[in-house]
Amino acid sequence: MNTFDYVIVGAGSAGCVLANRLSEDGRHRVLLLEAGPADRYLWIHIPIGYGKTMFHPVLNWGFSTEPDPGLDHRRVYHPRGRTLGGSSAINGMIQIRGQPEDFDGWESLGAKGWSWKDTLPYFIKSETNSRGADALHGDRGPLFVSDIAERHELVDALIDACGELGIPRTEDFNGATQEGAGYIQLTTRNGWRCSAAVAYLRPARSRPNLAVETDAYVTRALFEGSRAVGVEYVKGGRTLTARSVRETLVAAGALQSPQVLQLSGIGKKELLQGLGVPVVHDLASVGENLQDHLILRMIYRCRKPITTNDALRNPLRKAATALRWALFRRGPMAVGVMMGGMITRALPDAKTPDYQLFLSTVSADERGATPHPWSGFTLNYYALRPTSRGHVRITSRDPQKHPAMQFNYLSTEYDRTMMLAGMKLTRRVMATRAFAEYVDAEYQPGASVQSDDEVLAYVRAAATTGFHPCGTCRMGEDAGAVVDSRLRVRGVHALRVVDASVMPTLVSGNTNAATIMIAEKAADMIREDARA
Repeated sequence: MNTFDYVIVGAGSAGCVLANRLSEDGRHRVLLLEAGPADRYLWIHIPIGYGKTMFHPVLNWGFSTEPDPGLDHRRVYHPRGRTLGGSSAINGMIQIRGQPEDFDGWESLGAKGWSWKDTLPYFIKSETNSRGADALHGDRGPLFVSDIAERHELVDALIDACGELGIPRTEDFNGATQEGAGYIQLTTRNGWRCSAAVAYLRPARSRPNLAVETDAYVTRALFEGSRAVGVEYVKGGRTLTARSVRETLVAAGALQSPQVLQLSGIGKKELLQGLGVPVVHDLASVGENLQDHLILRMIYRCRKPITTNDALRNPLRKAATALRWALFRRGPMAVGVMMGGMITRALPDAKTPDYQLFLSTVSADERGATPHPWSGFTLNYYALRPTSRGHVRITSRDPQKHPAMQFNYLSTEYDRTMMLAGMKLTRRVMATRAFAEYVDAEYQPGASVQSDDEVLAYVRAAATTGFHPCGTCRMGEDAGAVVDSRLRVRGVHALRVVDASVMPTLVSGNTNAATIMIAEKAADMIREDARA
């Protein structure tokens, strides 16, 4: 049996941060366990490689939901990273933190110490921004955040179109105000992806007090009474254990952290007993409060051969695109799929922005699939703060079996209203003078889909995940919270959850930046508690 001060389950965005921060002073022995392999696959690190990992059978968990009543009983594919860096190794690299009101809202819901003023220092601490340091940004953090080096006339058209509608231009979606249209920043460095593994884990790997094991699948946490004392895991066909002297830290993500807790005997008593799992602590809220951004893709045929479709389907242009990246780290291969977008209010009575849109210069029948053989681009939109709630629950004692995931998309009137309003706003943008020279036709959903009933039917048939699951181990101080405000699992000792599952509500934007912030703040809490 190996013994460490801290055992970390999962080497995703949060786990990599914890491994770095908890080992940096050399005082504590840290073990990081990752179910997937090392991140050696080249296409992980090339930004456009997103398409190569979307359905990868080894580097991607490839989850699917239960049939969802709100989406015509479809199963929705949920890719999640299964390698060092986790989903930060396969995501769209978009760096958007969310609105200050999101974090103030967390505190109002009982997450003490998680307001905007409390979390901003950790956002700043985490990054080295290509724009340098200021009151909102850092220049000394592990995570590199970069501007897109080259402009694209479709993004410029989007900015101009929004201006026609009274939506201001923004130079920074993480600035003083989030609302506006503009170019996004990406977690890249010199044309390479900067995953959490690259940013946090790679600099720490040489430390003698940090051990990293890949292809190590954690099956459960181990307890002596109510105290977590380590984990059991499978590696190379053998069942092994690792003991934690101080704490066990679960950072397996919003879909698998509740699975680990339930397999370990922490969850709803009736669920666990029904599956023959010995109950360590009856905590019914484990796996509940599941949230996600439901995204709709609207595809347009472009009048000009300026899209990524064109660059990839022409052999000479494709070769030139590859050469530009190889020589200069520029062009579509250095960006990925998203370059710009807007955040604004789709409902007139919204107190803060409630709608997010991204423009992708590529179009395909599915995300990550072969681009269309014609000039096309995609507008992706979602409601920033959906109110539908679902759950994650194990269905077997077998840790290798995926848990049942039910998101209950579109189960509230607000969410349905927002998706209707979102399509209307997107079409208003496309009908502006700025897009007249670019839009040939709306390919999906198409001009025949017009009435509210038709639009909602299309949303049910075509909408999919925004890749932002969270909330399944909600933090707070009430009886329904899974972890307290210091992320300690309620009812047991020496066990914390540190990842997007602790978010009480979704942030207004992409979740990777906030997940890294959570882990940065958690690392300080863990070290503070170790000194107490």
